[in-house]
Amino acid sequence: MTATTSPGTASLDGPIEGFWAVVPAGGAGTRLWPLSRSASPKFLRDLTGSGRTLLQGTHDRLAPLVEDRFVVVTGRAHRDAVCAQLPDVDDASVVAEPSARDSMAAIGLAAAMLERRDPDAVMGSFAADHVIADPVAFGASVRLACAAARDDWLVTIGIEPTFASPAFGYVHLGDDLAGHPGAHAVVEFVEKPSVDVATGYLATGRYRWNAGMFVVRPTVLLDLLAEGDPGFAAALRAIAADPDTLEAAWAGLPKIALDHAVAEPAAAAGRVAVVPASFGWDDIGDFDSLATLLEDTDSASITVLGDADLVRSSAATGLVVPASGKVVAVVGLDDVVVVDTPDALLVTTRARAQDVKAIVAALKDSGRADLT
Repeated sequence: MTATTSPGTASLDGPIEGFWAVVPAGGAGTRLWPLSRSASPKFLRDLTGSGRTLLQGTHDRLAPLVEDRFVVVTGRAHRDAVCAQLPDVDDASVVAEPSARDSMAAIGLAAAMLERRDPDAVMGSFAADHVIADPVAFGASVRLACAAARDDWLVTIGIEPTFASPAFGYVHLGDDLAGHPGAHAVVEFVEKPSVDVATGYLATGRYRWNAGMFVVRPTVLLDLLAEGDPGFAAALRAIAADPDTLEAAWAGLPKIALDHAVAEPAAAAGRVAVVPASFGWDDIGDFDSLATLLEDTDSASITVLGDADLVRSSAATGLVVPASGKVVAVVGLDDVVVVDTPDALLVTTRARAQDVKAIVAALKDSGRADLT
């Protein structure tokens, strides 16, 4: 028997009517240098050994929910690569930013385009460089978020924390959201806390990681932005009305994240909802995160990303990325990270993985931007 659906709903395993996926594909992934570079950032790479890049994996889990309703916003330098990796996405739906202006400009422009194209649409913004282990549970969470978004809530998906991480922001869960089982009002968004503070958050059971996933009607997002910065919202709508003005207008847009421009003030005004979820999420923020992700599929003491040769030693543990074609040997080192590329070699520890971005900054300061 075929299930019937009402407007704005879908069967449990079908696409969500009127739902669009917005995929911001930006950033250089500096904590994954030298594997991730400005010319070849992490979202264009296969970091899981699946045979699909992070961008392609994002497309694969969203396609059952949206069919072909995608808008991808990326840097001008990466547009051709994005189009090549996503042949099922219309090239006209891949928007090239003239320069990086942070997430509000990128996602806001997509919202302004969709507002004109489909006034009744709901859009979900999902970063191109995240990994999700359970796409079925992910899809169920998105469906709950869409239902709340149709009632004009700005909805985020809050990830159940697996440890007291100081590397993520947090969402404070409030009361149950009336009429939407499984959703809650948001009390506040909290910036990256100390480990002690995060431990206290987890003890309450009322906090979730903020993964930057937002589901909302485009008009609601832009109207919320207009409450704090009417000129910004008007500029985005003007660009959508006349795309030929993108180049001239873009540099004048504020450089600010959606969280700061809209989500935080909207939460303070009681306009934001959260769907708590658990589906195995990782943003692969550094080599320690990557090693943890890969350990699930590699029981050896040294985890290897790629097919190149490695001399293993039982006295060594860590992550090795032998990407230069040379044999890499690791002996007697604990939790080491070795990334060997044709023009750069990184050796660090998992404990210092967050510090790798400082190398990129130092290279730029010394005039070696060619290596970044």
